Amino acid sequence: MRIRITVEGKGQTIGELDDRNPESARRIYESLPIEGRALLWMEEVYFDIPVTLDYENPSGTASPGDISYWPPGYALCIFFGSTQPYSEVNHIGRVMENLELFSRVDEGDRIIIEKI
Repeated sequence: MRIRITVEGKGQTIGELDDRNPESARRIYESLPIEGRALLWMEEVYFDIPVTLDYENPSGTASPGDISYWPPGYALCIFFGSTQPYSEVNHIGRVMENLELFSRVDEGDRIIIEKI
């Protein structure tokens, strides 16, 4: 399940949803396209999405490039550095290229995620 992530006015990247949390990944993929306004927490970009999910196979750690869902905030998270999750997340995929794009994101930037 390949996705395009666009940060309006700054660029695009490609992601791939995987099977670490297959139900979460499937439900989010089926809801695409979605968009939101970026929020920042250290080296993580996140934003609310209109999908409500519970924990599936939660993890308290993240690696650069992880795309994750944070159930307490109904948020999609993209980890682009050494930052770890505030609390457990469902990892649903990985950014496949141009991860450095997220280091240029400012709060309020419009992010669009769509199927490829």
